[in-house]
Amino acid sequence: MKDIKEILENIENERLSPYAFRSQNARRPRPISPDNVRLEFQRDRDRIIHSKAFRRLSHKTQVFISPEGDHYRTRLTHTLEVAQIARTIARSLRLNEDLVEAIGLGHDVGHTPFGHIGEGILDAIYKEHGLRCGFKHYIQSVRVLTCLERGGEGLNLTYQVIEGVLKHSKGQVDVHLAFEGKDISTLEGRIVRISDSIAYINHDIDDAIRSNVISQDDLPKEAVAILGETHGERIGRIVTDIVESSYGKSDISIRKEIVDAIEVLRAFLYERVYTDPDVKGEANKIEFIIRTLFDHYFARPEELPLYDPDKVKNERRRVIMVGDYIAGMTDRYALRRFDELYVPKPWMS
Repeated sequence: MKDIKEILENIENERLSPYAFRSQNARRPRPISPDNVRLEFQRDRDRIIHSKAFRRLSHKTQVFISPEGDHYRTRLTHTLEVAQIARTIARSLRLNEDLVEAIGLGHDVGHTPFGHIGEGILDAIYKEHGLRCGFKHYIQSVRVLTCLERGGEGLNLTYQVIEGVLKHSKGQVDVHLAFEGKDISTLEGRIVRISDSIAYINHDIDDAIRSNVISQDDLPKEAVAILGETHGERIGRIVTDIVESSYGKSDISIRKEIVDAIEVLRAFLYERVYTDPDVKGEANKIEFIIRTLFDHYFARPEELPLYDPDKVKNERRRVIMVGDYIAGMTDRYALRRFDELYVPKPWMS
């Protein structure tokens, strides 16, 4: 009998669009033990799901800092929504679902505690220490997947997954740029970049309404008229338009009126939600905590889990080692470490 993997590769060749990336063409930095059941991107997906960094996402902020409510998104639920949207688009376009899922699940594993507030603080600290590139979560995600997981060995993922993770972020700019993505070599990687924008814009609106930062009536009426009233309607309208505009093509497309409406919602979020005083109200406290932890470990690198006496002699390497440790913390672990190090404890006789 043929091995299962060969059968699956043949099925994949028959089923996928000519524009899809085939698993049999995947390559890794290092050889890997044979697997007669799983295709290459399935193996990448499994390695990411079973990684420590992936599990930590469940206790990292998406927008609302350590929310008490059970239904607010975390970085993990955001990641799962991105992967789900990307798979829906990929399946409809007959692209490689395993590849988009692996990229989607791994794209945010390098995110800091306390969301983009934490990322901005580490970015400033890196630059203050002379690292002009600063700290970027997408670069850190690649670093986690290739260097930090498995005790410093990395997960040895395929180049296509790593590229998709590295290039998934478009920054805080016009959402039209998410649909350009000519720098990504696979359509699957471009789908994840687009799905990231679709996911966060819609679920952040949902969470902001739940938290009473905004109301349904506050949403821009011109965007709602085109995309829909509810979270599900908006995602369905966007995904359907992408599929209908892109099917059978070598590019990922969307009608201008749809992407214009998405951009209206993105701009609305930055104006009304992300800069809201109640949302950002804890930013100064978070900065104090992260800077205090950074200064502590920078002065005492021997307390780091992966302490290397040779590396810490170089200031740049020491900055990165401390940054790796802090970026890997969950919200609650960062608070606990700060509490253990700097909050006085009652004296017990």
